[in-house]
Amino acid sequence: MASQRRYFIRTYGCQMNVRDSEIMAGTLAAMGWQPAAAESDADLIVVNTCAVRGTAEDHAFGYIGGLKQLKDARPGLRLAVAGCMVQEPKTVAWLKRYAPHVDVVIGTHNLHRLPEVLAEAEERQEMLVEVWQQPGPVVEALPSQRAEGVQAFVNIIYGCDKFCTFCIVPFTRGRERSREPKHIVREVEALAAQGYQDITLLGQNVNSYGHDLDPPTDLADLLEALCRVEGVRWLRFTTSHPRDFSQKLIDTIAREPRISHHVHLPVQSGSDAILKRMNRKYTRAQYLELVDRIRAAIPDVALTTDLIVGFPGETEEDFAATLDLVKRVRFDAAFTFLYSAREGTPAARWESRDPVPEAVKKERLNRLMDLQYRISWEANQQWVGKTVLAVVEGVSKKSEAMWSARTQHNKVVLVPRQADDDLRFRFVPVRITGAKTFYLTGEVAGPAEAGPRPSEAARTLPVL
Repeated sequence: MASQRRYFIRTYGCQMNVRDSEIMAGTLAAMGWQPAAAESDADLIVVNTCAVRGTAEDHAFGYIGGLKQLKDARPGLRLAVAGCMVQEPKTVAWLKRYAPHVDVVIGTHNLHRLPEVLAEAEERQEMLVEVWQQPGPVVEALPSQRAEGVQAFVNIIYGCDKFCTFCIVPFTRGRERSREPKHIVREVEALAAQGYQDITLLGQNVNSYGHDLDPPTDLADLLEALCRVEGVRWLRFTTSHPRDFSQKLIDTIAREPRISHHVHLPVQSGSDAILKRMNRKYTRAQYLELVDRIRAAIPDVALTTDLIVGFPGETEEDFAATLDLVKRVRFDAAFTFLYSAREGTPAARWESRDPVPEAVKKERLNRLMDLQYRISWEANQQWVGKTVLAVVEGVSKKSEAMWSARTQHNKVVLVPRQADDDLRFRFVPVRITGAKTFYLTGEVAGPAEAGPRPSEAARTLPVL
């Protein structure tokens, strides 16, 4: 019976991939499938892949290869591979050669066709590949299975037009396509009615939202509209491109108390020469001036960033400029990466001609992390003694004796867990008592705020 079939989805990569997995889960639930607790219990395993970094690709390839043993033991098991990696012809070629045990390969642009693709695959005795190279119009009203809790992701724009020379995203996700504001507002209204109060707007370049619509609009206008939705407590958005971060957006964040005072603003490098080679379309001075404007309007803003070390041709002088920028900006946190060549990008060609030695990359990365970790620790110390509101996300992975909560500034706070309390998905006032490099510690400073929690039906299959 279809209702007895079970699926398991393994997701790699960013929040956009997490959101895609929610849509695939919702689609399967609408078809009568149930989630499985583990791969061994599933009748269908979906691997949702990420192509942004080589390590994510390697992990996905290893996982897919390892599934052959499970498929051999259970010939009726179906295996599907989705996500950004399958948009690359090299991945499809690898799957055909080394992973013939995979039944379905489906691309990022045609996930809405998952029911038809699975049905066709049932009738075939060989791998079915359906990967659209060009996206069609944005498909609305897809079913979705959201994560348990009061937090939800909402796509507002797909693709990217920036073509940074290190990035594969424009080739795997396509050009920018914004959703109509009315559809986004309707989705957030439905989420709020189901008890989701902490909403994160997603896009590869979220603050370029709306320029391709008729009439054009922007992220600031969308945020203002969503701030009027009853039941929404907090609004977040990620990821931003410095080139598109307008003063209007800054002023909107400063004016609207529901919008998070956390801004993730990837800089990638502090060197003008490297920024130019990366095709980032801003200079070091322009980035620093933008940071000054953000902090002038939002004094308590928590700024985070992405940094790439060892980009082709990076000199010690270039790297010193990155260290200096980090010292000047004093980010609350930074995601730091060794440069990873992505086949098909200009930087991958440069890597073969002008690489930074691996040992030099690692040594520079260690210096950068040492600096940023010290700054992060100092930034977190500023919160000690303050009382803030935080949403409890669940039991901490560090200790079952602690709750893990998140503030509006995107700070993780660990709070002692009492045997008789259940603070999951509640908003609670927390007094900050300590600070580490990556998180804060605190204690509950008052009663948890009563509020709607997503019903079981809403968690299982909210229809947008």
